[in-house]
Amino acid sequence: MNRIVAATALAILTVSASFAQDRQAETNKAIVRRVFSEILTQGKFEVAAEIYAKDYVNHGATRDLGFDESEAVDHGWRAAFPDLEFTVEREIAEGDFVTVLWKGRGTNTGSGNGLAATGKKAEGRGISIFRVVDGKIKEEWTETNQLLILRQLGLAPRQP
Repeated sequence: MNRIVAATALAILTVSASFAQDRQAETNKAIVRRVFSEILTQGKFEVAAEIYAKDYVNHGATRDLGFDESEAVDHGWRAAFPDLEFTVEREIAEGDFVTVLWKGRGTNTGSGNGLAATGKKAEGRGISIFRVVDGKIKEEWTETNQLLILRQLGLAPRQP
């Protein structure tokens, strides 16, 4: 009889742990979705203080950026593309990590991040990996094809 009780208790603990992990994964995905919907698409930069850790690091392609510098880049994209809109196409969460396949589109009618206004539309996709700890985004890694964006704006040569 004790084996049955022990096996039942173990099964309950396993299910409870799995449920807690699933709930945490969904919570982390919701936090990350706010980056795309509220900050990048709606331009509500004040939300960043709610969802980013104070010691946040954006692991850029060539160097790491802190919160202020990373936020300045986001402001630059919104300035260059005032109608910027992001769509989350896929999300995968495991442990502290959330991976997002996203699509961004907008019209380059402003200037920012070194881009002069061209009046042209551009669209691209990227993949971002976020690490969420204690309800705050602590780290980010993002890869996107910026050359594709420059080509659509007429700022880089097209492929033959």
